[in-house]
Amino acid sequence: MLRTFFKTAALATSLVAASALAASAADYTLRATANSNENDEDYDGLVVFKNFVENASNGAIEVELFIGTQLCSNGAECLQGVADGTIDIYISTSGGASGIFPYVQVLDLPYLMADDRIAERVLSGDFTRKMREMALEDSGGAIRLMTIGNTGGWRNFANTKRRVTQPSDMDGLKIRTVVADLPQELVKALGASPTPIPWPELFTSFQTGVVDGSKNGITDIMGMKFPDAGLQYVTLDGHAYMGALWWMNNAKFQEMPEDLRRVVVDGFYALQQATFASPKRKSIQAYEDFVAGGGDLYVPTPEEKEAFKQAATPVYDWFQNNVARGDEIYAALTEAVAEAEAEINAERAADLN
Repeated sequence: MLRTFFKTAALATSLVAASALAASAADYTLRATANSNENDEDYDGLVVFKNFVENASNGAIEVELFIGTQLCSNGAECLQGVADGTIDIYISTSGGASGIFPYVQVLDLPYLMADDRIAERVLSGDFTRKMREMALEDSGGAIRLMTIGNTGGWRNFANTKRRVTQPSDMDGLKIRTVVADLPQELVKALGASPTPIPWPELFTSFQTGVVDGSKNGITDIMGMKFPDAGLQYVTLDGHAYMGALWWMNNAKFQEMPEDLRRVVVDGFYALQQATFASPKRKSIQAYEDFVAGGGDLYVPTPEEKEAFKQAATPVYDWFQNNVARGDEIYAALTEAVAEAEAEINAERAADLN
């Protein structure tokens, strides 16, 4: 049924695109949306993308930015807009896209990528191309994954109750998750209770004790003023890189001549680099403000981090056995991580001599 929907949407998109092309000759307008705000890494990336594409195309491509919920309000709605051509570009989290492409939750598997350098190498290579191929196949050629950037740094466990230094400290905590299965399985594996709560309701949920904690990056924690609601303990376990999936209507991309497609591809590279860098800068002040406000910031030892990883290992098997095409994308990610680690370790060794 999903394939039929996407094939129909792709046909409708082609007809709409053909009409638009006839009407506007060689000019192209790309409607890009992000369900965030102008303080977010997504906006930083879009500004870089818009500037690059419009300049590099000598004005042949115009990029219109719609920040917030002007065009759509959630992942399913926005991705349908991409499929039917009413939206050209959209950024989602893995949770936002998992209803249509469940295997993108592989980015939420804990403790697979050790640091920014590994994550950025993996997401700049063939792993992203593999996920693009899978999404194109499963959407009937309608939705194209252009790149994977970052939106908020790394996910860490934060709570209102106590310092967490080992998995047993998670026992009994009610941790906010999205509705997607994988983060709920992770929280259960660590001994806590997953509690799906809509993002806009999280501040009040901390205040009232509906939840005790969450899995967020520090810029989101401070941007939403969660410490004012009682969130005072953050453990920097860095269990998941907060990947940002940038989608584009494939018919719109393919209708462009090759030279302009190259401009768009290079524009997404510039966008990706901007989103890689933005959280690093913004997190500096965010951490300082958290500690200055009385927050408790804990960095696990290597042994403690390994204990978290061991406690979370059941999630890897669950993902491969329960998520459609999960085994396929898990193999692609772990292979890419191993290659990145080998390359980067060799580069570090060379630079140390």
